[in-house]
Amino acid sequence: MGVVNVTPDSFSDGGLYFQEDKAIEQGIAMAREGADIIDIGGESTRPYSETVSCDEEMARVIPVIEALNKDIKIPISIDTCKAKVAVEALRAGASMINDISALRFDPEMGSVVAEAGVPVILMHMQGSPGNMQKNPTYDNLIQEILDFLKDAVERAVKAGIRKDLIVIDPGVGFGKTFHHNLEIIKELRQFSSLDRPILLGTSRKAFIGHILRNEPDERDTGTMATVSAGVLNGAHIVRVHNVKMAVETTRIVDEILN
Repeated sequence: MGVVNVTPDSFSDGGLYFQEDKAIEQGIAMAREGADIIDIGGESTRPYSETVSCDEEMARVIPVIEALNKDIKIPISIDTCKAKVAVEALRAGASMINDISALRFDPEMGSVVAEAGVPVILMHMQGSPGNMQKNPTYDNLIQEILDFLKDAVERAVKAGIRKDLIVIDPGVGFGKTFHHNLEIIKELRQFSSLDRPILLGTSRKAFIGHILRNEPDERDTGTMATVSAGVLNGAHIVRVHNVKMAVETTRIVDEILN
């Protein structure tokens, strides 16, 4: 899954793709490099970020989705917590919803996903992007995330979403400390007990910079180490900024596994 942030303030790419034409070019390039899904987001979810309005978010992402829908053949995912944005994104050509709130922030999101009959990614997060990194604490990290995701799947099914269309994401970097993130990757296989595909999103995140002491745009090698560990431990989808490196990395790991 290739990430295209149509935002001015994303931690990972510093607003490189905030301009519509740059975002479209990046999505096309990622498809050519071997991405299986392009994930388009119009609202930064970095720590301490603030929300943007539905209208602003739609103004950022809808033209990009419409253009990419004409130019690429792979699925487009909309990264949003807002039902209204999701509806318009689906109309524009998106065919998947990536909701970091796991349907919690907008009471209409569950019915939107159910009616559309599209895949949805449900992510664990402690708190919200604005406060999630203030003091994340757990008594039993993996078990608490498992319980949260089990409840999220059940909530989605009750909303009418087919279970076979649900993907789970343990939420690396979302209400987690440095050590929490490492433990999630190490223990990722435990999430297979939920019998849903697992998405791992580690790309360029702060815990990698903490180890390597570098900036986000210098973290692709470190990211690929986490991608390798993640796939070896059961990840089915890896959400990345450097698609070419991830395609090559996962190809090697898949050969080892198979």
